[in-house]
Amino acid sequence: MTRQVPATIAVILVVSLAIADYMVNPANPFQQPAIVALGSGASSAGGFCGSLPE
Repeated sequence: MTRQVPATIAVILVVSLAIADYMVNPANPFQQPAIVALGSGASSAGGFCGSLPE
């Protein structure tokens, strides 16, 4: 019983955040990124993200 209450609260929180996000920015299938898009959409330029600026 003690785990059921926090689990229920967590599920309600995640669902409410998803609903709030959808209400603010409804999904538009014509402006969605590709399924395998992993970032801003800019293509890589051969750099290393951990390198220091010159």
